[in-house]
Amino acid sequence: ELKKLGLGNEVELHVYEVPVEYQTVQTLVPSLWKQYHPQLVVHVGLSGMATTVTLEKCGHNNGYKGLDNCSFCPGSQCCVEGGPDCIDSVIDMDSVCKRVAASGLGVAVSVSKDAGRYLCDFTYYTSLYLSHGRSAFIHVPPLGKPYTGEDLGRALQAIVREMLDIQEQSEVKINCQHAH
Repeated sequence: ELKKLGLGNEVELHVYEVPVEYQTVQTLVPSLWKQYHPQLVVHVGLSGMATTVTLEKCGHNNGYKGLDNCSFCPGSQCCVEGGPDCIDSVIDMDSVCKRVAASGLGVAVSVSKDAGRYLCDFTYYTSLYLSHGRSAFIHVPPLGKPYTGEDLGRALQAIVREMLDIQEQSEVKINCQHAH
């Protein structure tokens, strides 16, 4: 749905489906960062437990014990050996949540500090590590529980626009501070 809606003419949007496989994440996510050098990468994952669109604040390096779709689990149970335990996104998820909630979109948005120690969290941490925090992760509920694909598409569009706006504002502040 987001691909159909887009993010406006000024934003180049690339959409990829990432398989639920640890080893694919470890090769695909770095290759996408290298290929596109994006300003921001936003990952979206399905959570059967989610009842809201959930903005994840951080990714975790350790605790991956569940087998993926290829019946594989990293022996180290971590994303990046020697990496920090947790990496926060540079995007202020609380601000994004408040701004989107105030927009009257009709989709409940919340914030979380735990993406679940499975492929969503693994993908998020990997991306955060590569990008020095310039990544985001959004968990969405299953279609129809309670939102339609169109509802979720509109919500994702609004959320990503807010994230880009917040990121742009923070970069302007940094540039202004360095100019003095």
